[in-house]
Amino acid sequence: MTSYGQPGGGWTLVLRRKPAHMVQGQPEGGYTEAYELVCSDCGDDPDLDYREVSPGLRRIRGPYLIAVGVTAYTRHVRLYHSGSEWANDSPGNLRNSVPRPRGASG
Repeated sequence: MTSYGQPGGGWTLVLRRKPAHMVQGQPEGGYTEAYELVCSDCGDDPDLDYREVSPGLRRIRGPYLIAVGVTAYTRHVRLYHSGSEWANDSPGNLRNSVPRPRGASG
C-alpha cells in the first residue's frame, strides 16, 4: 500500500513487506512475514536496509504484523501529516500533495 496507490516513484509513505536483506537498493533473500513503514518525508530511504537507518527511523519502520502495520500507517499520517489535505483519508486513497511532516526528527 502506498500513499498514492502506485509503487515506486511518487510515493511518500509506504507499508511494505520487509525484505530479508537489501543489497545495493534491491531486496535479496526473499521477504519476511513482517512489514515495515518507510516514510521519505521523515528522511528514510527505501533502498537502505533496516540496519543502515538511524534508531529513530527504525522505530518508525517497525517491524509490524500486517494489521498492526496498517494501524501504524494511519497513526503516522495523523501524527506527522496532520493539517494536510489528506490527513483524514484512508491510507490507500491519499493525494499527491504532501507537506513535510511536523516534528519528525527521524
